[in-house]
Amino acid sequence: MKTPRASSNPWLLVALIIIGGLAGSALGDSLAGAFPFFKDASRLGFGPAILNLKFLSFTIGFSMAVGPLTVVGFIAGYLAYRKL
Repeated sequence: MKTPRASSNPWLLVALIIIGGLAGSALGDSLAGAFPFFKDASRLGFGPAILNLKFLSFTIGFSMAVGPLTVVGFIAGYLAYRKL
């Protein structure tokens, strides 16, 4: 009988990619004084969209700044997931 691996959990993959992205962004911010190109980031996402139903209103939006070390962090999170 085959036992499921710990890495078969998709929530673990999402958590590791988010943690890797946060670590990469923090490292990029800390090194931006010495290496300004680490601070360069592209904005991805969409602005707030409002759905007003007169009795209920929803506001949805998403924005993410992706720099070079953020991408490295995403890749490191994925590689950590594959190692499990």
